[in-house]
Amino acid sequence: MSNLSKRSIVYFEPDILKALKMRAASSDVSVSELIDEAVRLLIGEDQEDLAAISERVNEPEVSYKDFQSELKIIGKL
Repeated sequence: MSNLSKRSIVYFEPDILKALKMRAASSDVSVSELIDEAVRLLIGEDQEDLAAISERVNEPEVSYKDFQSELKIIGKL
């Protein structure tokens, strides 16, 4: 984690912090490393979502009402 250059204060509910510290201790990493990993995963998920949206940008939009009607027609509702 020596390549990290910025510091931030993060507030957790006491039980969450306790669980985080226990996880850090049991996996032999620091709390900071766990938080960094979690944020990286979250950002990665966002990137995947944005990529999926970009791939589907030209698909026609279907309203919920129309979709519901379609399901009724094919006997799913």
